[in-house]
Amino acid sequence: MGIGRKIAGLWPRRRFLRIALIGFGVVAVAMIGGFAVVWILTPIPDTTQEGATAQGSVIYYRDGKTVLANRGVDRKAVPLSAVPKEVREAVIAAENRTFYQDQGVSLSGTARAMWSTLTGSQIQGGSTITQQLVRNYYSGLSQERSIGRKLKEIMISLKVDRSKSKDWVLEQYLNTIYFGRGAHGIQAAAQAYFRVDVGKLTPAQGAYLAAVIQQPSNFATPTGPMLTAAQARWKSVVDGMVKINAVTAGQAAQMTFPELKKQKKALSLSGQNGYMLAQVSNELNRMGYSDEDIFQDGLKVTTTFDKKLMAAASDAVTDVLPEGTPKKVRAGLAAVDPANGEVVAFYGGRNWSESEWNSAFDAKVQAGSTFKAYALAAALQDGLPLTDRFYGNSPLYVNGAAIPNSSGSSYGSVNLVQATQYSVNTAFVDLGQKIGLDKIAAAAEAAGIPAAQLAQHKKAATFPLGVASVSAVQQAGAYATFASGGVHQDPHVIRSVTDATGKTRKTDTTGRRVFTEDTAADATYAMEQVVTAGTGTGARLYDRPVAGKTGTTDASAAVWFNGYTPQLSVAVDMFRDDNLPVTIPGYGELYGGALPAQIWKAFMTTAMEGKPVKEFPDPVTYYRWDNDYYRPTDDEERTYEPDRPSPGPTPTGPGDEWNSPPPSDDDGGPSDPTPPPSDGGGPNDEPPVTEQPDQQPPDEPADNGGPPDIPVGTR
Repeated sequence: MGIGRKIAGLWPRRRFLRIALIGFGVVAVAMIGGFAVVWILTPIPDTTQEGATAQGSVIYYRDGKTVLANRGVDRKAVPLSAVPKEVREAVIAAENRTFYQDQGVSLSGTARAMWSTLTGSQIQGGSTITQQLVRNYYSGLSQERSIGRKLKEIMISLKVDRSKSKDWVLEQYLNTIYFGRGAHGIQAAAQAYFRVDVGKLTPAQGAYLAAVIQQPSNFATPTGPMLTAAQARWKSVVDGMVKINAVTAGQAAQMTFPELKKQKKALSLSGQNGYMLAQVSNELNRMGYSDEDIFQDGLKVTTTFDKKLMAAASDAVTDVLPEGTPKKVRAGLAAVDPANGEVVAFYGGRNWSESEWNSAFDAKVQAGSTFKAYALAAALQDGLPLTDRFYGNSPLYVNGAAIPNSSGSSYGSVNLVQATQYSVNTAFVDLGQKIGLDKIAAAAEAAGIPAAQLAQHKKAATFPLGVASVSAVQQAGAYATFASGGVHQDPHVIRSVTDATGKTRKTDTTGRRVFTEDTAADATYAMEQVVTAGTGTGARLYDRPVAGKTGTTDASAAVWFNGYTPQLSVAVDMFRDDNLPVTIPGYGELYGGALPAQIWKAFMTTAMEGKPVKEFPDPVTYYRWDNDYYRPTDDEERTYEPDRPSPGPTPTGPGDEWNSPPPSDDDGGPSDPTPPPSDGGGPNDEPPVTEQPDQQPPDEPADNGGPPDIPVGTR
């Protein structure tokens, strides 16, 4: 009986065990099947997260070494071979000591993380390097705390471990992870913390960077208790390096906590920096690089800007402009290398952070008599010699409209040298009527002035006097055409762009011939006389030749001096952003031979310091005004002494004879302290004209903060 009861009692237990085993098998099969389904349905993403691999661009001055600005993510991807072995192992010791042995996941760490998620407590550590990479590298994985996201992370990590090498995973991880101080990736971190490239990191420095990964914000610049915590974490990493045999105990004992370099301040966009960066971005866009390329593709951009000359441009403007200069008075300066069209320096305004409107590039104001250089070139290109004579008396009537000279002065019959030297309006209007205004427009366009800026004005008799509006950089580039012997280079601000693969794209600087060498030589000779004994004597550099031209528009709404040496072409303008006359306390209305010429001289004195003295070519078609053929080749005629007398007699008053001689040198300024009341300006510069084409629209809407074109009417 007892045995029977025992046997009978076994049946329920066996039945329960059988059921339990069957149930366990079903669950196991279900789990395996579910795992298989999840495995199949969770492929490795084929795209990376935005910013995970982004490499910001670094913009340099023209030396290719001095950083002007950083744009986008501070990251420079490097191959694993570039990272010292001890540095790699420091990261492994800090983050995942079984990295080279595990399958891409940590079961214990994952279990802790899931339990923390289920219970609502703080997520615990334990993710492997592979899991961290998957979480931060691939698209489709958010940072939310959920079981579903964690399962997805595990599946992808397992697949990555099976399909990618450990070295590949570690390389991507080191280039992806954030190290604090704005540094993404190990190379940027090496520079941010120790000012060295990654290949020069010491084991102690590598251990600190590995320690930073845990608390990048707290350990970026630790002080006080946080410094103590950073030192403890660093010591823990070093001990871990010993445990994985990365270093010996003796080597570890010799390691000392590394000295952290002071964190660099972000480069400011104040002053001229913002203006430079804006022009670089604009030109990159024109070259086909999108803003996304600039911020994410790791470009190395070498600009044309010379850091010393940028400072010189700013100093020249601020030092020359008197205290009390109204804030609405703006100055622009642009300097272009005639050999290649590179904008080596410019002055865009007082401060980009206050106004993004660039006085050198964006602002377009009437050229005034600086435009006469293009009329001169058109005549020479058309075959006229410098000795050809034109009507210089005041006024000249064209279609019933009276066009006067400054102060109504008459100069009689003047040749092209004299007309340029003393900026004789009527002579250039006469020239335009004889050769055709279309040829002057063609010459200006060939020199680099856009046709769209000329179209509205090129039928006006006063077109040669500069009623069209231009920018300082356009003028500097156009005058550089004369300095380079008639070869034009489009002004540009980028020398080269190197992408993340090392491929370099350089700006084409072959140039194109637009004027003959003879035209350039003769135009230069005429403009030399402007500076040696004409309206632009305020710009003389006594150690070297200078050619240039002054310009003053009606009522001094804009004043210019454009000039060049064989090595550099510089344009300076002054104007107001409300189009009113440019007046400076104590100066009255201005003219181009005054403050603009002084700014030009101040800048060029610095720019030419230490540069060899180069001569301009001799003129080809010059005769004396008394018609004796003359080619100025002797040294005496080519000196640049400040006290050299002018060869010509003085101008006559209105109504004097047509064949009266040319004027004498008045240094481009008035004979009395105050200019005569002749609609504004200094004598022997540009008087007002009555020809007024239709009102032209502003270059930029008024609500954009940029000045419109100066109203038409020049002198």
